[in-house]
Amino acid sequence: MRLKPTLLESVQASRRSVLGALAALPFAASLSVRAAEDTTPIKIAQSLALTGPLGELGQAMHQGAKVCFAAVNAKGGVNGRPIELTVADDGYDVKRATANVNGFMEDSSNFALFNCMGTPMIEAMLPKVIESGIPFFAPFSGALSIRPKNTRNVFNIRASYADEAEQLVQHLATVGIKRIAIVYQNNSFGKEVFSATQQAMAHYKLEAIATVTVENDSSDADAAAKKIAASAPEAVLVGLAGKPTIAFVKAVRKERKGLQLYALSIMGAAATIQTLGADATGMTISQIVPLPSNMSRPVVRDFQQAWKAANVTLEPSHLALEGYINARVFTETLRRAGRNPTRSSFIDSTWGTKNLDLGGFAVNFSESALNASRFVELTMVASNGRFIR
Repeated sequence: MRLKPTLLESVQASRRSVLGALAALPFAASLSVRAAEDTTPIKIAQSLALTGPLGELGQAMHQGAKVCFAAVNAKGGVNGRPIELTVADDGYDVKRATANVNGFMEDSSNFALFNCMGTPMIEAMLPKVIESGIPFFAPFSGALSIRPKNTRNVFNIRASYADEAEQLVQHLATVGIKRIAIVYQNNSFGKEVFSATQQAMAHYKLEAIATVTVENDSSDADAAAKKIAASAPEAVLVGLAGKPTIAFVKAVRKERKGLQLYALSIMGAAATIQTLGADATGMTISQIVPLPSNMSRPVVRDFQQAWKAANVTLEPSHLALEGYINARVFTETLRRAGRNPTRSSFIDSTWGTKNLDLGGFAVNFSESALNASRFVELTMVASNGRFIR
């Protein structure tokens, strides 16, 4: 038979209950804080051209990343945390781009810089970015000048311009074309392409019969086309992007209608091809991601599904697929960094990512390599303006 507790026992029991509840409060509070932290967005920031001479490139690539992050966030984010992408338009202007990135770095809530665009811009950003230690993920340039060795916070994915030039020159050598002219943009991007092309041609014992530059504003494109045509080449290697590409190709087609033109991936924006119309037909362009219509590759199927789900009005393109792939790789390396990643753990996670296959596109991060992907394939512009292999 249980005796009725005494008044003293009741007081002691109440006291123990209150103390127990008080003791539990810090633990409960910590759980609540942890839960809040677990759902805080991972903020990343991007500066690229949404307007200006290369605005079409930036828009496509940004949309590709956006649809990937939207698909990831719709499934609960990465380890329960959504990805929040902030974008700033730099108009392909170095001063605007560096100002954008400096502002991003001053905001400590930004976890990483993502997929910033343009060789001249990235060259200007790099010193401060490297000094800051902030992760600089998938800068959009194939230039070797933006791929510093022994730098742990810079992660290049896309194949280099040297990789693309090698494929183009190898093809020309294989089919027996020897009279080759080179036209390139008069900026750091163009000079990098020119240097890579010269190295590849030296490897295959070829020499350029003419080399010409075109200014960023394309004011001298007609003169460049006349000089190229006068050298009577069998093929022209084109190291141009955006407006200069359009102006030069149209001008050189007037001089030599059937001249074979070979260009790097940065030339192949959908809007550029559309603007060129029939003048683009027959051009050979190297690509650093698969055809965005090649549904035999799982990564392309995933991209197409995310693109349609987001109701994007732009046509799916190589550049959009590249933005999507960069975002996919970022989310995977972030996932591997754990539930509450730091910049340091993310950097370690990324360098530790080996042989990641997204389904027809593989990346392998190695501190001894300049880029995580070596994917390059040649495509041709068909009469309907679409790429074929």
